[in-house]
Amino acid sequence: MARFLVVNRKDNVAVAVSDIPAGTKVTVDVGEGSVEVEVKDDIPFGHKFALRDINVGEAVVKYGEVIGVASKPIRAGEHVHVHNVVSTFVWKSMKEGGRVERA
Repeated sequence: MARFLVVNRKDNVAVAVSDIPAGTKVTVDVGEGSVEVEVKDDIPFGHKFALRDINVGEAVVKYGEVIGVASKPIRAGEHVHVHNVVSTFVWKSMKEGGRVERA
């Protein structure tokens, strides 16, 4: 059984509290309902996966707080880490320098 943590209903990512293999289907309680997500990548312990699609430039929210900005489109179930998330400071610099990938 996949084990993960979602702390706040604003969260758009979940944190794996054990390794989760690609292809695992998880049901996540969010707000008033629940959503089923198929994990697309192997998610190591302590890493995040998207609970829904996150567009380029959209805030990534964990524990109810913005932890960064999606630098690439992130599909529900994909690994969320440094390859597709940057700090808000870096995001601003990327936009000003014209280095933003479009969805």
